[in-house]
Amino acid sequence: MSEGTTPSTTKPARVRYAPSPTGDPHVGNIRTAVWAWLHARHTSGQFLVRIEDTDQSRKQPGSEERILASLEWLGLDWDEGPDIGGPFGPYVQSQRLPLYHAAVERLLADGNAYPCFCTPEELDALRERQRAEKRPPGYEGKCRVIPREEAAARAASEPHVVRFAVPDEGTTVAVDLLRGPIEVENSTLDDFVILKSDGYPTYHLAHVVDDHEMEITHVTRGDEWIPSMPRHALLFDALGYERPIFVHTSIILAPGGGKLSKRHGAKSMLEYAEDGYLPDAVLNFLCITGWGYGDETVMSREQLIDVFEIENIGLNPATFDMEKLAWLNGVYIRQTPIAELAELIARRLEVDLPPEVPRPLDRALVEEVTPLIQERIQTLAEVKDLVDFFWAPEVPVPAAEEFLQKKWKDRAEAASFALARSADVTDALDPFEAAPLEEQLRALADELEVKAGDLFTLIRLAVTGRRVSPPLFETMEIVGQGVCVDRLRAASAYLAG
Repeated sequence: MSEGTTPSTTKPARVRYAPSPTGDPHVGNIRTAVWAWLHARHTSGQFLVRIEDTDQSRKQPGSEERILASLEWLGLDWDEGPDIGGPFGPYVQSQRLPLYHAAVERLLADGNAYPCFCTPEELDALRERQRAEKRPPGYEGKCRVIPREEAAARAASEPHVVRFAVPDEGTTVAVDLLRGPIEVENSTLDDFVILKSDGYPTYHLAHVVDDHEMEITHVTRGDEWIPSMPRHALLFDALGYERPIFVHTSIILAPGGGKLSKRHGAKSMLEYAEDGYLPDAVLNFLCITGWGYGDETVMSREQLIDVFEIENIGLNPATFDMEKLAWLNGVYIRQTPIAELAELIARRLEVDLPPEVPRPLDRALVEEVTPLIQERIQTLAEVKDLVDFFWAPEVPVPAAEEFLQKKWKDRAEAASFALARSADVTDALDPFEAAPLEEQLRALADELEVKAGDLFTLIRLAVTGRRVSPPLFETMEIVGQGVCVDRLRAASAYLAG
């Protein structure tokens, strides 16, 4: 691609997700992966994973595994990566050091790089002087003037880094797919480090070499890297590589602006899984947070792949809307077939229900319960508190003040009588089914001269132990006639006492 021209997308695209194993990937990082994956799938291209671990001091044990687990949960399958290999492996940068060293040797031989022997103390002093003199920070080229032979001899025995020699004059034009050409005066760029004293490359060099070697067509990353884009363009040119298409995505902000915090949604994908979100809903949400397709909000994975155009990513920062995510997750839950949702709920309950509940759970019971709550939940994390009484050996009778609210306040005797009569009606019903049960208990409310809702509140508390539950009569049918009668009589006796 020639400099200064507006790039076009390449089909099929080869894109990469290249996280550092310094922790769990956050939502902004993963959103970039989502867009890259969609672009690859939309163009029938390839999506690969590369672990960028050249900063060994920040590497966290288990981070690589959690990164891959996050992608797997979200359904972002990869065609090449550290776990499955591929024709351009290895896919972990610390295993690719000879490639970077060879590139550095080429740059040194061509005069495009030089060893730098400045100590950290010297560099700190330089920054202090620049700050005091109100000059922009940056390396001022002290070691650049060392004759090449002398520098090579010193490098054989002295600690040093290698810096890229930025041209003294002229301009560099780098093109971003979303923003067009970005022109920078070379005099404003300092000679940046490409190889550290420990023999590891910096990000600047490593990703340039890898993106070339792995034939990446699109470099998709956050817009915090825009200031570095001219440096990377210079490196691609100096090494004789064709530049890829740069795509810098905007950040995600908290509601009202400001940095996204954990309270506002800055959590890892694995935390969203623990919080009961469905991967397709999260994928849908992340895709449309900063990208849009008309008025469409709810789109399946297949629809997203079909309509996604990387050129339509928005430039303005997007707002992370947790309420919208919860709503969208609820939509996906309601669209999930009962059998599939029951399996998800069963797996969740296996984890959430107390250990005294026998495992494995009765899947038939889970399938009976699932239709009762499908319209009432937004996340799977809400399931346990709605349905745990179905599996409880016994439901403790709630405190008297729970029963004696609103119409029943200071009327314990009346509430006890209402529950006793409800037990009689429930016990006499044959067959024991939701529709006739509701009919008979509504008739009882008329007989007792109370509102049906007030009576049903008492019954719900007695049978489920809580004021909020799935639909009452369907719940009673599943709980069973004998258990319902026992719980109603127990609550009546308690209030009478």
